[in-house]
Amino acid sequence: MELRPVDIARKLDVGTSALRHYEEWGIVPPAKRKPNGYRIYTEEHEAYFLCIRAMYPGFGMAAVRKIMPMIQQGQYTEALWEVNKLQADLYQRKMQATKALEILKPANMKSFLDKRNKDWYTIGEVEREIDVPTTTLRHWEKEGLITPYRDPESGYRKYNREDIRRLLIIRTVQSSVYLLDKVRVIMDKINHLSIHEARKIVMDSLAHMDYQIEQQFRGGFYLYQLIELLKKNIEDS
Repeated sequence: MELRPVDIARKLDVGTSALRHYEEWGIVPPAKRKPNGYRIYTEEHEAYFLCIRAMYPGFGMAAVRKIMPMIQQGQYTEALWEVNKLQADLYQRKMQATKALEILKPANMKSFLDKRNKDWYTIGEVEREIDVPTTTLRHWEKEGLITPYRDPESGYRKYNREDIRRLLIIRTVQSSVYLLDKVRVIMDKINHLSIHEARKIVMDSLAHMDYQIEQQFRGGFYLYQLIELLKKNIEDS
């Protein structure tokens, strides 16, 4: 069955240029051409396009661009394991965000800080207190997220309780949004390091993860359908 690009584009509610991009990226098999140069798409192409559009919201285009060539090479099981890994990663992020939300309860935050009654902490002590590697603490400093006091004689970093509070919020927010650029924007928006604002960010992130897992299963369904179609076409050929 021959399908016109415009028919598939309408079905997916995208422009025909998007279909051409997918072909140029190598995430769908190359289409045959008519003498006039028009592409000829088949049922297989349609299944690829449907799968790509279904997987994109839950997995992102980078993952799609990794998985689709594996499907074309017949690496079906490997592709499914890659999908499984991405879903496991999302689960870990959800667990981290859920834990972060608990930490950011006002009573829990107060209890955490009340137990840290020293005036100053070394970078090694901060690493142990909030479970963040010193390399990460230095990186956050380099990125302008935190500016610890420097002892004028030794040059060593010294962190006070307010620094620890800020670092705890940074760690918590990053567990939900991951990208440091987003963390920086969020920290700039948080008025006086408001715990309420930080909790809202994490809750919004959790809500998005709930949406994302639904989309991942939807994308996985279309991926399974694509694999079954390809297997059937191989058997029939």
